[in-house]
Amino acid sequence: MRALKNAPAIIAAADHIASADEIKPESRAFLGMEQWVINRQIAMKVLLVQPPVQDFYDTDVRLQPIGLAYLKAAIRKHLPDIHVIIQDYHSGCGRRTVPIPKELRYLAEYYPVADKSPFSTFHQYYHFGKSFDQIESAIAALRPDVVGISCLFTPYYREALEVAARVKKRANALVVMGGSHASAVPESLLASPHVDYVIRGEGEKPFVEFLGAIQNQQCVDVLPNLAYKRDGACVLNPLQDNFPIDDLPIPDLSDFSPMNYTLAGKAMTFMITSRSCPHKCSFCSVHTTFGTNYRRRSLQNVLEEIELRYQQGYRVIDFEDDNLTYYKQTFKELCRRLIARFPNRELEYVAMNGISYLSLDDELLELMYQAGFSHLNLALVSSDKTVRETTKRPHTLEAYVKVVNKAHRLGFKIVSYQILGLPNESLDSMIQTLAFNARLPVLLGASPFYRTPNSPIARGLELNETDYVRARLTALAIETETFSRDDIYTLFVTTRIINFLKGLPLRSTTTLGSLVSAAPETHKAGIGLLLLKQLLTTRRLYFLTKQGLEKNRKFVSGIFFRVLSEVESIACQNGHSIIVDDFHRRHDATDATLINLT
Repeated sequence: MRALKNAPAIIAAADHIASADEIKPESRAFLGMEQWVINRQIAMKVLLVQPPVQDFYDTDVRLQPIGLAYLKAAIRKHLPDIHVIIQDYHSGCGRRTVPIPKELRYLAEYYPVADKSPFSTFHQYYHFGKSFDQIESAIAALRPDVVGISCLFTPYYREALEVAARVKKRANALVVMGGSHASAVPESLLASPHVDYVIRGEGEKPFVEFLGAIQNQQCVDVLPNLAYKRDGACVLNPLQDNFPIDDLPIPDLSDFSPMNYTLAGKAMTFMITSRSCPHKCSFCSVHTTFGTNYRRRSLQNVLEEIELRYQQGYRVIDFEDDNLTYYKQTFKELCRRLIARFPNRELEYVAMNGISYLSLDDELLELMYQAGFSHLNLALVSSDKTVRETTKRPHTLEAYVKVVNKAHRLGFKIVSYQILGLPNESLDSMIQTLAFNARLPVLLGASPFYRTPNSPIARGLELNETDYVRARLTALAIETETFSRDDIYTLFVTTRIINFLKGLPLRSTTTLGSLVSAAPETHKAGIGLLLLKQLLTTRRLYFLTKQGLEKNRKFVSGIFFRVLSEVESIACQNGHSIIVDDFHRRHDATDATLINLT
């Protein structure tokens, strides 16, 4: 393939084949790995794949493969004679239970039963998407010449590799992989005999050049951003810039119905108005894929895409930028134009990837709400100044509190994200952050820390396959001398308990003791309060199963009570508060009896 030495013979052999669809399996085998250059009259067929994933849970509203849609649009713009199809083998394809991989079997102690309580975490390990057998059959039927496989997330890289194996089993196709994990550790993919090439960094220009070189019978070895194997060793070609951001065509969503991806029953699509991020947070790997040059699309370019999506039937747009509002004045103007174009909030906007509160002010929040934003995902990470400084977070608590209070008054639903278990953090500082957010009108978004390959915090570490598989929040992967896995698990469950309290439909401010004392058993909220009463009086948390109550043996109640002692008052979403009184201190745990919730 490298020098295309057999191209003339292959082209001659292919002269008798009228179309790519007529190529028989035995003919494809005869043509070998160089069949992509066989006949200029035969349209190259490129298949772009979003693989399934395996985990304890799935973020089912954030599955649209926007990166593949960008690739398809770029290929159609620059190489219009190539036929491109996107297949999403993940979203909307159901789920089934599969065995927990050996690297994660220690989690059985933390997720032992199907907990039916409002504080539940995880239990079963699932395969989300089409089965590998179904994918193999589908790819064999499509008979592609080149298969591009998205490998975005490190913990799911083995699922992407299994798709590559199935491609090689049934199709005589070239396999190319790209995405965030591919950019960070291409060697982990090239180690597979089923992967021919890896594209690092932004993929549009490198993939177009790669396909163009194959189409024109040119050597691909010198192409920028390409990684491949030579004599068993990995070769990483130098990285070069992508197409200018405004030259990128609008992502091609023609392979999807608007209702393929929905939010609250409304058709949703993803959008990216910028690439990279000007911040340098130590736990983030965005620069591995997008470089350090933060680029923003022009207002006109963004507005054209929004108008197109509206005409196509989409009613929710999720901005997936890594730093959406960094240029405040530009984003304010975007909001003003959206208000003028859709004065009745015909479109709803969300930013599930999060927004930096550092770039928000009162005017921008007001404009965002008028334009159609209804939710804010903020990344506090930690309220501890030392932790923010060591992770290079250029943020202040004063700015954060001001944004939260203003957004709450406007009517935003706010989720604030905290990372649990950063290597340089203490248990005390994590408790401090959790209690700090409990006092504010935000839901708590707790994310146990994991190491993302090639992020600044992980550089210099020799990560292996086990580390890759555990690079997910469900793994509770990181322990240090100052905190244990049990501690992180307890804080994670504690956020569930506090969010449960924040969501109660209170009619007035009340005390925690009053709530649990009057708890009914007739609905889920009542059951949650009864379980909480049990925790407060017996210092034990129980799972609620079909067979009855089962003690949660990994929950460290002392940590929970330390959080309560710091909280003082829990701010609920409807504006009322729950005063944390000394109810638990006024009840003798030795005299408490188990509440029957069966």
